[in-house]
Amino acid sequence: MLPYPEIDPVLLHLGPLQVRWYGLMYVLGFIASYLLVRHQIKRYSLTLLAKHFENLNLVLIVSLVLGARLGYVLFYNPGYYMENPQDILATWQGGMSFHGALAGMLIGGLIFCRVTGLPFWQSADVYIITTPIGLGLGRIGNFINGELYGRISDVPWAMVFPAGGVMPRHPSQLYEAFLEGAVLFSLLWLLKNRYWQRGWPSGSLLALFLLFYGVFRTIVELFREPDAQLGFLFGVLTMGQLLSSLMIGTGLLILLVRRKSGGLA
Repeated sequence: MLPYPEIDPVLLHLGPLQVRWYGLMYVLGFIASYLLVRHQIKRYSLTLLAKHFENLNLVLIVSLVLGARLGYVLFYNPGYYMENPQDILATWQGGMSFHGALAGMLIGGLIFCRVTGLPFWQSADVYIITTPIGLGLGRIGNFINGELYGRISDVPWAMVFPAGGVMPRHPSQLYEAFLEGAVLFSLLWLLKNRYWQRGWPSGSLLALFLLFYGVFRTIVELFREPDAQLGFLFGVLTMGQLLSSLMIGTGLLILLVRRKSGGLA
């Protein structure tokens, strides 16, 4: 068993304000995405995306935060928030859903692209390959917070989490940081070269993200403790696995449809 490194979730105290590690991870993820998207715009001469780059970034950030919060409210704890609607916007209390964040970004990005004339599928491909960086950093933030820990285990690297009782558990946040962050980013970043060089249909990288993330998340959910208020759905599935299976199906559908359409925006 490994000792859990109890890191103060608050990085800095600025009078009544707090700078938390988890919030910093969001900021670092946004910065990394900004820089990598800008790099792709220059390398592949995406002049129309360059014109709307700053405004699209703002739309996506707002859409991500709103989607993440509403996704958690709707998918993970609807009963509580129906009784306590005043807490829906209380993000400082915790509760963000990646599946909701992704849906929010896709909807916000689609609306923006339709209004401005940007090619949605190509723009989505450019942005989506940077998403795993924020995912990986966010899971490290979860680990520092001691939340979203794994199931009870006797593996040598199991840890006792402060909020998880006295039994050692899988550090499933680190599994997610590795698979959904480092591995997924590496795969998509390498595949982007084939995407541009071989003229893959636009939307291909988005579809591959959905497929890979869905598979990785489904695997990690086997080690992650289900949400206490939900438990197992149908006695076998977690909410994360159910939503990830929908992502896998959507990714396959996008690949099929975009190939048949010739990848036109």
